[in-house]
Amino acid sequence: MDVVLVGFGTVGQGVAEAIHLKNKLFVDRYGEGVRVVGAFDSSTYAVSEKGLDPSDLVKTKVGRGSLGQKRSKTIKEMLADIKYDVLVEMTPTNITDARPGIDHIRAALSAGRDVVTSNKGPLALKFRELARLAEKKGCILRFEASVGGATPVINLANELLKCERISSIRGIMNGTCNFILSRMESEGLPWEPALREAQQLGYAETDPSYDIDGIDSACKVAILANAIMGMDVTVHDVERTGIRGVSLDAVNLAASEKKVIRLIGEITDRGVEVSPRLIPRGHPLSISGTLNTFHIQTDLAGEITVAGRGAGRHETASAVMSDLWAIMRDRNGSTHRH
Repeated sequence: MDVVLVGFGTVGQGVAEAIHLKNKLFVDRYGEGVRVVGAFDSSTYAVSEKGLDPSDLVKTKVGRGSLGQKRSKTIKEMLADIKYDVLVEMTPTNITDARPGIDHIRAALSAGRDVVTSNKGPLALKFRELARLAEKKGCILRFEASVGGATPVINLANELLKCERISSIRGIMNGTCNFILSRMESEGLPWEPALREAQQLGYAETDPSYDIDGIDSACKVAILANAIMGMDVTVHDVERTGIRGVSLDAVNLAASEKKVIRLIGEITDRGVEVSPRLIPRGHPLSISGTLNTFHIQTDLAGEITVAGRGAGRHETASAVMSDLWAIMRDRNGSTHRH
């Protein structure tokens, strides 16, 4: 199975390393491996129809700061000249217009190629369009890495809970916010020192607004609402309140009532929302630290909770690899479901 990796930052390098490490599993199970025939970063690329060594790509990127040759054309234009089976799209999320990721995904699907993506932007803004395009072209579009990192919430809901009616999904969908709220609670830190600690540890960016204003969580809510609950919403439809307004007094008051404050993303029949909520201690959504947690309400199985690391080089690569495995499984004789 020939793949093109678009985006070669932390996530792209992690995926290349995982392909190198895990390729034998694919060969042993399906008789063929995952071959990287193209890799692109923001300005350079490497392409070979005979295959590129994933570990060499990482060494080159780390050592030189590039993948090799400078591009003279757009990635979208260059994809048209490459023979490949799956596009792995890992460019940074852009929730203004979803570019350039959405251009790459549209080009691949339009050409009849399967797509795996970790990029939230195209899915949070144009989910239904991309799903319809994939169906029209007979392609597979998978995006586990866009929501939960190593936490397989989409695959759990859509593959293992097929016979269930899922009435709600609630979750801690941003580890940065959860870390900040946890530190306010456990150490009595005011909001700003807790944020600075998160930045020093690498959990929060220099401009943390994407996380703390609930934008990241809202993107994930929109994707889950569409992918699992069959809705047709974008990130702009999600009612959103971040954690800037959460005071230490509020955290202490919650603690006096044996509760904690958590930023919760919620999808129900009533709508989609992200906001700080009071959660009883001991509830699955009261978890501390940087983990993502998803709490799914079903009709037969009742309540199901899944938790795991929601971000990181290897964690995101884990989700991408599981999607590549699923595509190879589906393309090797299993019933193909969109």
